[in-house]
Amino acid sequence: QVQLVESGGGLVQAGGSLRLSCAASGGTFSSYNKGWFRRAPGKEREFVAAISRSGDYTEYADSVKGRFTISRDNSKNTVALQMNSLKPEDTAVYYCAAGRMGSGSHVSVDMSEYAYWGQGTQVTVSS
Repeated sequence: QVQLVESGGGLVQAGGSLRLSCAASGGTFSSYNKGWFRRAPGKEREFVAAISRSGDYTEYADSVKGRFTISRDNSKNTVALQMNSLKPEDTAVYYCAAGRMGSGSHVSVDMSEYAYWGQGTQVTVSS
């Protein structure tokens, strides 16, 4: 059983930056695809960013391209989301997700392909 715990959320002004981290335990971190999703107030959960098991391939939602960067450190069992140039519309609860699908280069944007989820961390961007 894989357990995921997010951290790094908080309150930041528009244009600022935050770095979210996700720590994994209970499994082999490198064996899983990793992704970040978010749920804004009044909206459904949506894809943000994902990284392959190899760590060489990434994908981002159009709304965050050029501003967010996903990375992973398999030796530390962590995955991070660096968020720059934050906007009020980025305000949401951010969730770390893990799953195992496809090849080592596969990057999934589909929420249904992720079997494990963290509890979420709140990110609030003020205008």
